[in-house]
Amino acid sequence: MICNCFGVLNRCKGRTASAGQTHAQEIVRKDFRFFSYNTLRSATENFHPSTRIGRGGYGVVHRGILRDGTEVAIKSLSMESRQGTKEFITEVGMIINIRHPNLVQLIGCCVEENHRILVYEFVENNSLASSLLGSRKYINLDWPKRAAICLGTASGLAFLHEEAEPNIVHRDIKASNILLDGNFHPKIGDFGLAKLFPDNVTHVSTQVAGTMGYLAPEYALMGQLTKKADVYSFGILMLEIISGRRSSNAAFGQDFLGLVEWVWKLKEEDKLLDIVDPALKEFDKVEVLRFIKVALFCTQSASQQRPAMKQVVKMLSKEVHLNEKLLTEPGVYRWRNSRLCCDAGLEETSSSQVGKLNQSVNPSVTSTRLTDAGSMSEIIPR
Repeated sequence: MICNCFGVLNRCKGRTASAGQTHAQEIVRKDFRFFSYNTLRSATENFHPSTRIGRGGYGVVHRGILRDGTEVAIKSLSMESRQGTKEFITEVGMIINIRHPNLVQLIGCCVEENHRILVYEFVENNSLASSLLGSRKYINLDWPKRAAICLGTASGLAFLHEEAEPNIVHRDIKASNILLDGNFHPKIGDFGLAKLFPDNVTHVSTQVAGTMGYLAPEYALMGQLTKKADVYSFGILMLEIISGRRSSNAAFGQDFLGLVEWVWKLKEEDKLLDIVDPALKEFDKVEVLRFIKVALFCTQSASQQRPAMKQVVKMLSKEVHLNEKLLTEPGVYRWRNSRLCCDAGLEETSSSQVGKLNQSVNPSVTSTRLTDAGSMSEIIPR
């Protein structure tokens, strides 16, 4: 289907060029649009720096206004990006038909000469990273909003894992990839690192891609990618949302522990509420404790012991009773580098640096003891 669509684009480009038109016309195929480069350049005032709203591992994102007045987010893939034509088409092919309230909607794209551009719906309140974890927190996120962000993100990720055809693993769940709309509803963005999972495949050995501070140990060390790697990243994200702290800073408590290690230490000391963001003046202590414990279930060392995202949604929705006796110590992928560990202003570190860093991991990560994810919680009759 994608090849046919691109075929339509190429033929149209030929006709437009022969007619001597300056601006190529947008091509509408059902509800997906193909844009000319000139159209997107006009929408962003020639990609003016003032329209830039973000930058990811694969390129820059600009805010644009189309001719009909529609606001959009325009993601231009960098020329240096490892994501070539094949990867670009794969990305488009994966998300072209995916629709869910908690996923950023892809509106269209541009494939013209060397330009590879994705056009998404515009999400008003930027990313969770900038609004909650940035140096300038300009949005007051109370506990009900944070709880809704956790639940909404879990719902979107569960949809990708279980309902999307074929199932999709995101591979880079982090605060900067969670966008907030005008009502602070979360939307998962940036599927550039996603991999598809056929029904008969349980794990895929692949080049590690993701962000330091969020990587599951078995994925970072051995390249074993399953849906449970996303579950781990989601658990870290939840701890960031609750604490208001970045996991990548890796210096918590007197022992300068990583975020998840610090939380586990507080659990053993029966002081879990100490991780709560000081900015939260009022919150439901019972609910917050539940969310912290769900995050710990998600970050357990052995991937087989982590719940599936569909079950996480139930755990967050109070549909299950958490069996804390089965909760085991979290897995940690630790790197040693003085700049990474000590720079308090550090942004997320790309996993492209993995090969340059010394590695250590909780020994239980390689455990072969399998536990049914369903056993860690108990269904309560309604």
